[in-house]
Amino acid sequence: MERCDALARASDEPGRLTRRYGSDAMRQANAAVAAWMRACGMTVRQDAVGNLVGRFGEGRTLILGSHLDTVRDAGKYDGALGVLVALAAVERLQESRLPPPFAVEVIAFADEEGLRFHSTYLGSRAVAGTFDPATLELHDAEGVRLADAIRAFGGDPEAIACERRRSEDVAGYCEVHIEQGPVLEQLGLPVGVVSAIAGQSRIEARLEGEAGHAGTLPMGARRDALCGAAEVILAAESLARGTPGLVATAGRVDVSPGASNVVPGSAALTLDVRHPEDAARRSALDALSERAAAIAAERGLRLDWRVLHDCDAVACDPALSALLARAIADAGFTVHRLPSGAGHDAAALAALAPVAMLFVRCRAGISHNPAESVSSGDVAVALRVVDRFFDLVAERFEQEER
Repeated sequence: MERCDALARASDEPGRLTRRYGSDAMRQANAAVAAWMRACGMTVRQDAVGNLVGRFGEGRTLILGSHLDTVRDAGKYDGALGVLVALAAVERLQESRLPPPFAVEVIAFADEEGLRFHSTYLGSRAVAGTFDPATLELHDAEGVRLADAIRAFGGDPEAIACERRRSEDVAGYCEVHIEQGPVLEQLGLPVGVVSAIAGQSRIEARLEGEAGHAGTLPMGARRDALCGAAEVILAAESLARGTPGLVATAGRVDVSPGASNVVPGSAALTLDVRHPEDAARRSALDALSERAAAIAAERGLRLDWRVLHDCDAVACDPALSALLARAIADAGFTVHRLPSGAGHDAAALAALAPVAMLFVRCRAGISHNPAESVSSGDVAVALRVVDRFFDLVAERFEQEER
């Protein structure tokens, strides 16, 4: 918990926690975690995309981890808690037991949130071998190209493909994460097993109209891009309210010229659309795209609709999840399985290896918010569960060898 507090002080913005990919704050966070990894005897490296990798032991690899980047004005446990619980579990493994019959890697992934370049899982996709080279041409708000940001962060965009792991070398991936929802708190449970991760899509829509004088341009003659964007946002909300399991969020709107006495000539917005079933999500995206095109046509606007990120729903591995469930039961707690509406690096790692996730209760389900909070008692339970999970994985390895 003290380490979570320490990492929260590594921020790009004074007075609030914001840690973007490749920033000085990210350098500070990686340096701190690297020092803690080395102190417990792990070999440490930063890979070609900027992931921080600590390794202990030999043989097939069990990967644990999460991410160190954040959203803007973040809480201090999303991502970081998973890295630090994994690190603490390795420390306890070394202190109390013989080396396991497998290697353990703790990976602090470089970019899960996508705050800077609006494309998530950059780090975990590199490890899984699904990194799209076209992503290197993305630019941030200051016009910096992702490839150049990777170089500035000490990486090598030309070597990212070499970071791909072989499936036969990886036994599985386990991620500890705060729930980011209220279910465990409502049930009075400290931890739970994730059953699946919802699919998600991120869209950037730009509507181009014509700027004009707010006082002299008649209402019927206006090509107001912001009003068109507002209609698109409300259409997304209406569709989500009417579709069970669907959530849709407009997280950002940029308006130009942005003056109080000028009719907006251009408006860009982002949409985040999620559903546990891919077919339902894709159907919603098609409906939204058609409705946005109709709104633009009705208002005399030009529409540019781009899908920036598209990630299918991921079912967690039954066998690995069963070991997590048994570890919870052995620790004396009721096992509850629940889906995740949030995206996680586990979704990308599922292309490489079996994945499992352990959720930790968070107060009121608040996340992506400075009020994000977990208790030290619940974190202690999560550590006990991971300790036992290591034992159960070791038993499975030994059975397979026999």
